[in-house]
Amino acid sequence: MSLLSSILFLAAIGMVYGALGTVNLAQVAQRMQELPTDVQILLHVMLLVAFGIKAAVFPLSFWLPDSYPSAPAPVTAAFAGLLTKIGVYAIIRVETVIFPSPELNPALMVLALLTMVVGALGAVAQADIKRILSFTLVSHIGYMILGVALGTVAGTAAAIFYIVHHIVVQTTLFLAAGLVEREAGNTSITKIGGLLASAPIVAVLFFIPALNLGGIPPFSGFIGKLGLFQAAAEQGDALAYVLIGAGALVSLLTLYALVRVWNLVFWRPAGDVEGDETRLLRAVEQEPLTTGSIAITKTTPRLMTLSTGAMVAVGVALTIFAGPLYAVSDRAAQNLDGPEPYIQLLFPDFEEGVVE
Repeated sequence: MSLLSSILFLAAIGMVYGALGTVNLAQVAQRMQELPTDVQILLHVMLLVAFGIKAAVFPLSFWLPDSYPSAPAPVTAAFAGLLTKIGVYAIIRVETVIFPSPELNPALMVLALLTMVVGALGAVAQADIKRILSFTLVSHIGYMILGVALGTVAGTAAAIFYIVHHIVVQTTLFLAAGLVEREAGNTSITKIGGLLASAPIVAVLFFIPALNLGGIPPFSGFIGKLGLFQAAAEQGDALAYVLIGAGALVSLLTLYALVRVWNLVFWRPAGDVEGDETRLLRAVEQEPLTTGSIAITKTTPRLMTLSTGAMVAVGVALTIFAGPLYAVSDRAAQNLDGPEPYIQLLFPDFEEGVVE
């Protein structure tokens, strides 16, 4: 899928160069208006499709829930935190610098709506922690696309803030899922129970970012969603209000999916689990089995626990310093309000006409 999106991206770059004779963003922004409207739309759609695959925007998100759960927890955490956000960043650059016109904004808003709802429904239907988190990742990409699709400074600022929030919180949850896997031997919520008693630190490390991702006040997830909803309300059209309602519903579904994980994996007594696998694993930990001269034990690396705890602390810090961070996001959004600030940055002497 990465190769496919890269091929589309390179094809779009070739078409841009063939049509405009440059791939410098400032020059492309100036010369794009000289092209026929249908050619502009074609280039716009090709870039959005290429970056939409990388960002996991519906319906181009089908690859993510099947690939992320198969990787080790630290690798999945890095992928979940960074890779999809690179696609969102590229979409922001395309929409603000090259194609600031609003022709495709309604289509982007519909895609944001579908990404949020389909991802959240997928999360509710899963029984594996990693797959639940993968689907919630998809759904929350929809919030970021919503901010971009609004085409306003307020929407872009909220999207930038939400990207930072999501990088930290989603990474933390995948690391916490890795700790659960170390403690219980798997990540199926139907086969694990009693971890609140046997691994209380892991329980806390999962609980805090879960509340954050679910948008519970006063965490940064709530602040980011509130900023997006306010920006959508300022837009004032019917589709924007539909997205506000969908965003609130998706937030509740996310919270439901994560609370379900908490109830079954941590709160439920281990004796209530069919097969009681967690009790067997704890027995192995307390009395290691031996095969010849090799002892079989279950251990959780201390570095992994410390790393997860550090990420939880960063997520809490995002809440404490949300005001200054949101101010930085707002300044960044103002600089992304159309191509002119970027052109002036690259070419300070530019006034009018095509940049040479």
